[in-house]
Amino acid sequence: MLSLFWLSFLVIGACIILLMPLLLGYEFYQRYRGARAVTCPGTHQQVAVEFDAFHAAVTRLAGEPHLRLAECTRWPEHRDCLEECLPQAREVVFYTAEETAPAKSKRIYHLPVLIAAFVAWVLGAVWHSHYLFRSHWMEAVSLNSHQVHQLVWRLAPHLLTVAVPLLFAYGVAWWLSWSDQKGVWRGVGLALLLWALLAGLSVALAGVEELSAVLLAVELGYSLLASALIGGIVGGLSGKLAEHKFAI
Repeated sequence: MLSLFWLSFLVIGACIILLMPLLLGYEFYQRYRGARAVTCPGTHQQVAVEFDAFHAAVTRLAGEPHLRLAECTRWPEHRDCLEECLPQAREVVFYTAEETAPAKSKRIYHLPVLIAAFVAWVLGAVWHSHYLFRSHWMEAVSLNSHQVHQLVWRLAPHLLTVAVPLLFAYGVAWWLSWSDQKGVWRGVGLALLLWALLAGLSVALAGVEELSAVLLAVELGYSLLASALIGGIVGGLSGKLAEHKFAI
């Protein structure tokens, strides 16, 4: 069982580690894409320029971004310009042809959600291990070691332990985005409020199903701590990404 735990840990961890650069690269690409209105240093007239967003995002992953233009309304006639408008282009926000004024978009950042869900999953694995509350949990659900061993080799329980914190993290992220809030403590507060609602429902269902008080205590304790961690990570990291959205 311990070997399976570490195998699952490594597989999920590797997937998230490999996914992080892709998500970060996508976030950087979003920052550099689109046309920007600048004043051409050569003609002192307004022109529209576009960064090479893919190149900028890739180099940003390695450190400082290397910015170069991919398009300009003065091109191709003046394609050999020195691109002296680059510093100015860094300071302005991209626009689209359809919009007349920059719109404030509310978005969910996926990277903080994945990190938060992974941290909650690791906490759950430790929480339900023999180092902490496994014996209490086994007694509460009336399972012996052999039955737990068989349960571990089934796919459904592992999918559930991954899906629940992931869905909860997306719920917190959506709530933060919808309410236009950010920051660690705002995230923790909203996550705990959501946890309280779900915990109240769980307690009510536990009374109907006559579930063990020990089992309820173990799961509520884990979900409380996991919810706080998820809220802090999602709120804190999403806030940082939002603040630096145009800091290129």
